[in-house]
Amino acid sequence: MHLLPTQEEVVGVLRETGALREGHFQYPSGIHSNEYLQVPIAMRQYQHARTLSVGLSRLLRSHSDIRAMIPELSIVAPATGGLPVAYGVCEALRAKQVYWAERENEQQPMRFRQFLEQQEGEQVVLVDDILRSGRKLAEMKELLESRGAEVVGLAVVVYQPTPHTRDFGTLPLYYLAKLEASYYADAASCELCRNKIPLQQVWV
Repeated sequence: MHLLPTQEEVVGVLRETGALREGHFQYPSGIHSNEYLQVPIAMRQYQHARTLSVGLSRLLRSHSDIRAMIPELSIVAPATGGLPVAYGVCEALRAKQVYWAERENEQQPMRFRQFLEQQEGEQVVLVDDILRSGRKLAEMKELLESRGAEVVGLAVVVYQPTPHTRDFGTLPLYYLAKLEASYYADAASCELCRNKIPLQQVWV
């Protein structure tokens, strides 16, 4: 394994651990795809969690502006699924702190725990396991900025864009691997359905 894992090495870890699967999957949004990825499955094993988190931290550290911020930098995850990555990146960078947001249910907005307050001008890197739709990352960015924080970058283990992935403009995006899955809006347009490949529904 290289100091900065290659795309092929990252994908190898994901396949080896069962985090990346091929088949016929339907997401909660109704989209069908030939791939399903659940990075936390790979993060269960310490050696893989360390490889992926340290690799991501090295990408961040290579950016001179972010490197200068590290002593005061906050690493923030938009959901609990990204926490192993966020803690690993924070530890590897020796950043100031790590925290996350929560929601009671999908109908409620994200919120921080009571007494967790952002400082005006606080510099934040948003960290998650995967950027797919970008919905949670976009909501987290908006919440942080409404509290006076400055989001200076996004960092994810895997970038797996869909037809509906949010555009974050000029905000720097760091990732270890990019996956190009096939997506179909519904069953009527799905080649996998036409080929009668068994369908499996996934939760996230």
